Amino acid sequence: MTRLSVSKAREEFPEIINRAAYARERTIVSRRGKDVAAVVSIEDLQLLERLSQEERDRLDLEAARAALKEAKGRKRRSLREFLAEAGG
Repeated sequence: MTRLSVSKAREEFPEIINRAAYARERTIVSRRGKDVAAVVSIEDLQLLERLSQEERDRLDLEAARAALKEAKGRKRRSLREFLAEAGG
């Protein structure tokens, strides 16, 4: 993986894009020694997005299972009963 300063990346931008697109090379861009961005292929970005969505789905499923487990054994009420108890 290549690491370049912002100014060097600006000079080499067309080459960086070509290497990302055709060679799937990843380039990290840094400013004052701190990594601030990356140039990756669209395929890598799509993979990252898919993995991110899968992780959000996993966390949502985990939360739903925890809520169902917590609700298990509690008295169930109809919506009308709930609204009556809530003053609505």
